[in-house]
Parts: sequence; structure tokens; C-alpha cells
Amino acid sequence: MAEARPGLALRFQRRFLAARPLRSLPWPELEESLRTAPDSALLADILHKTILHPLCVKYPPSAKYRRCFLTELIKKHESTAAEPLDELYDALADVLKEEESTHCYKNYLLPTGDCVSLSESTALISGGTTGLVTWEAALHLAQWALENPGVFRGRTILELGSGIGFTGIAICKTCQPRTFVFSDCHPRVLTQLGENIQLNGLIPEPDRTWSIQTESQGQQVEGENCQNPKVIIAELDWGSVTEKQLLGLRADVVIAADVVYDPEIILALIGMLQKLSTSRADRKVPEVFIAFTIRNPDTYQLFQAELDKVGIRWQMIPAHSSCNFLYDVQPEVTILQLFI
Repeated sequence: MAEARPGLALRFQRRFLAARPLRSLPWPELEESLRTAPDSALLADILHKTILHPLCVKYPPSAKYRRCFLTELIKKHESTAAEPLDELYDALADVLKEEESTHCYKNYLLPTGDCVSLSESTALISGGTTGLVTWEAALHLAQWALENPGVFRGRTILELGSGIGFTGIAICKTCQPRTFVFSDCHPRVLTQLGENIQLNGLIPEPDRTWSIQTESQGQQVEGENCQNPKVIIAELDWGSVTEKQLLGLRADVVIAADVVYDPEIILALIGMLQKLSTSRADRKVPEVFIAFTIRNPDTYQLFQAELDKVGIRWQMIPAHSSCNFLYDVQPEVTILQLFI
């Protein structure tokens, strides 16, 4: 079991730093390892790769999450004959002193060795919006992007409904786009989005939010260095944005995740896609990729029916076998490529 030890601690690390549900952590493997060879060194290794990891110290998951994690880790330790480990109890004592916050951090480790750190709301719905947390489809869309960097390299990307920014930040860090336009319409979401973009070392255009420009101004959007893409935060209302304003964005690729969940939003999204299709002038029409979790089959079928009604062709992108960022459950997420 000693050979499996490094891998086991790393599996704990990736799930813990991303604050995945505690039930998804590899507790059964830990129990088996401790039964075979009771060893405080393994528990100390897990502690240092999670609670005491520099990322956790700087950008910690919620106090409740860390408290429950340490409580479970201590239970596993006490159920064995392993040597006492004062560090575990000291860490729990420190967490117990903390007050709960309305925000927490999640850290997603990228295959490149870099990571995406996000400040999120601890509530699924906060400030009248669901946009202050990261949803499963955003994780899947980022996974697909990492596997298909050529779609984004050297191009201008427009993300609709960016939320707090996971997908776009992951693409900026790994796929070398020329320009990335994050967009949303909710003021609190835009504020949190801007903070997360800067948290990850990306520098958005000087204004906190960039109002959609006219075509002539939009030509200045192109970034020069794909290693450091130009980043823009746009306040974008699908209903009021004009075709001329969209033309100014000069998007080569349009992406969105978890924006198909309500009939009214579906109709607004379809209208937005129609504007994109007629705002290309002599430019090539943008490639469009939409990822969504199928929570209600009727909503999914409505989206497809509305696409068919306005003549927007679509095809399903083959799903990858697993998502690096989910680790535990694999929800039914679909990615559609649309031909507008």
C-alpha cells in the first residue's frame, strides 16, 4: 500500500481544493490503507496537501467544509492504531475559531500545473441570481476546451453568461486565445467576475465593465499576444444588444455554459444567436458551442425545437469519458455545436 500513498494524497488534494462534496473523496481507499498499515505519515501527507496547502491557506474553502473534512480525517485516524497526530487537532482548533462567511474559494488544478482560483458564494442562489457559483456544465465545457485548444488559439472568443468566470479563465490560461470577452448582465455577477479574473493574474481592460462598442471602435479589441490575451468584461443584455454592437465584438467563437434552463431564457438566447448570425457583414460566421446540464428533458427538447424553428442547425459534440474538474458524479452534460 506504500506505493499507492502519493497517488491517494493527490486524489484527496484535487477534490478538496475544489471543495467537491466530501462523500466524493477517497475515504474507502484511506480506510483500506490504514487497515493494512496504520501510519500517521499518510494522514500527515494528506493534511499538508489539503488544509495546510499554500492554496488552501491563501484561498480557503468554506470554514464549514474544512471543519467537516478535518472531523472525518480525525475519525479515520482515531479508528486505527496509528501514532497520535497533534497537527490534525491543531488544524481543527484553528478552523473552529473562524466565523462563517458568505463567500468561499474553490481551486481547480489544471493539467498544465497552473490552477483556477475562484471566489464563490456559499449559497446556490444569492442576490437574486444563480450566477455566483460554478455549475457543472462550465466544468465540462472547460474540459472540452482543454482537449480542443485549436478551436480557441489566436482567436477572439465571446462567452455568454460567464458567471464568475471558470470556463473563460481556464481557456485564457491554457488555450492561448487572442481576445476573450467575458459577458453577463447581472451587476453582482459582473463585480465578482472582475474580481476572479484579476485573482487569476489576468488584467481586464481599464473600465470595470466594458459597454458594447460600435463596429469601428470594436476593431481595437484584438489582442496582440496570445500568451497574454486581451481580456474584456462586457455588460451584455441579450434582449437590447444590437447587431451593429455585436459586429463590433468581431467574435470568431461564441461559447456558453448552463444558460439553457428556463423557457424565457431559451427564447432570449435564440434571439441573441439570430442577431449574431446577421451581424457578420463580410466576416465568417462565428462557431458556437453551448454546454448544459440536462436537468429537465422538456427544457432540453424545447431548446432543440426552437433552434429547428428558426433554422439553426445543431450537432452534439461527443462527450469525453470523464471530467477532470468534477472527480465525483458525472452529471448528464451535453455540448451542442450550433450553425447559425
